Amino acid sequence: MQEAHESKSRPNSPAALNSPSSQLPEGLADVTEYRQQLHRRFGLLHVCGLALASGSTWVPFGGSLITAIYNGGPPGVIYELIASSFFYWFIAASLAELASSMPSSGGVYHWASMTAGRYGRQCGWFAGWWNFLAWIFGAASMTQIISTQTMSAYALFHPGFHIERWHIFVTYTICSWFCCLTVALGHRVLPKIETLSGCVVVGGFLVTVVVCAVMPYVNGQPYADNDFVWSKWQNHVGYSSDGFVFCLGMLNGAFAVGAPDVTSHIAEEVFYPSRNVPLGTLIQYIIGFTTALCHAVVILYGINDLDEVLASPLPSPLAEIYRQTTGTRGGALSLLIVSIIPTFGVVIGCYLICGRTLWTLARDNATPFSQVICRVHTHHRNPMISTLACGVVCTLLGCIYVGNDTAFGAFVGSYVVLTTLSYLAAVLPHLLSGRSNTPRGWFWMRGALGYIVNGIACAYTVTFIVIFCFPSSVPVDANSMNYTCLITGGLTAFIAAFWFWRQRDYVGPTDVLLECEMLEQSAT
Repeated sequence: MQEAHESKSRPNSPAALNSPSSQLPEGLADVTEYRQQLHRRFGLLHVCGLALASGSTWVPFGGSLITAIYNGGPPGVIYELIASSFFYWFIAASLAELASSMPSSGGVYHWASMTAGRYGRQCGWFAGWWNFLAWIFGAASMTQIISTQTMSAYALFHPGFHIERWHIFVTYTICSWFCCLTVALGHRVLPKIETLSGCVVVGGFLVTVVVCAVMPYVNGQPYADNDFVWSKWQNHVGYSSDGFVFCLGMLNGAFAVGAPDVTSHIAEEVFYPSRNVPLGTLIQYIIGFTTALCHAVVILYGINDLDEVLASPLPSPLAEIYRQTTGTRGGALSLLIVSIIPTFGVVIGCYLICGRTLWTLARDNATPFSQVICRVHTHHRNPMISTLACGVVCTLLGCIYVGNDTAFGAFVGSYVVLTTLSYLAAVLPHLLSGRSNTPRGWFWMRGALGYIVNGIACAYTVTFIVIFCFPSSVPVDANSMNYTCLITGGLTAFIAAFWFWRQRDYVGPTDVLLECEMLEQSAT
């Protein structure tokens, strides 16, 4: 085993660069001073599986479709997805570059600590907490989608059944802990689970698209006309400016595609992370955008009564859309099952990510009870305590839904705003510092290209963080109020207060700048 660096500052901080046979990549390993605590089990195929499962686009896009329908109707669904995806390509490229330069399970937490120079401790602290909380809301919102689709599937064959919020909460809790315990206890099979989940996401997409495209023809039903799908703008939210309505509706697309840091959070468990992590992001966005767009177009052509979709008592809009498309309740049930199964893979991936993120923060004494949360289970060789802690927090978030049915919209909005805030904390300092505070990894945007991509990513982020905090409709009441601003502001105030309390004991990730020849070797 070849030692690249040996720290003498604290017992748990030496970062050993092992050979590939010892499960570390050639020439490039951790950028923080920690010994390798997690086994490297993920190859490129497994990384792509995680990217397609946790970063799946058509599954969350369909689950939160009602947001886009209200903000423009079918044309809004399609064009808002395209616009969101366009801008997120710039964010994804910016993060992939940082992930290639500094592969670490901390993701934006470590990147912000590096790119911000002397302000790295502060930027890293906020970026890490924002990102962790965002993935908590991501896990909660995706579990909410599973529970609403499950209850909608049951209600399809029980017309007299009235769905109560506590029904959804019970389903939510069961699904949430199933996924949480899968991550906590299934460490040996997680790579296979993520690979299988990626295949299920793609397979479920193909089945759904084929069925929705063929069934109206088989049943002799007319397809929706081109004007309805592509041109007939429908403003159901009350704002006078259609342009602003369009921007507000981009939230649904941002929720679906807004996870470019997925693969970075398992960098310390991946072979050759400088190469495989950005490649996983690329594959995630190519397949994710293609599947989401095709799925959206196909199901919109199957709608024959949009008013009935909007007025449906079922909590999942896909249930009514699939019923209209297939012409039968049985067909709708089958397609809902095809949608529910890959969503479990998404939630498992969310728990994998938020658990690793919390563990990374705890290693640097950035969390309450950090000495407990930072422990790696001796048998399972994974951060089990941090994963279980995430399960507890998600359960508490589910309790909020029992008291307020607008919670789902707040979860979605909070996920998008908090993730983009964390990305901004890493990319903006990278841009302002002349892109000079980071080593070059396997993927690096040279010359003016890097500045242009980073600049567009930051401009989009700053603009739409504000837009996504506006009320979902006007006039504003308790049901249309957007609680994203309140949640984000309150959590940020908590993070700031915790910073002032813990800053003396918080050191932050200690950078181990890799030698130039090692990075060049990894980049070839």
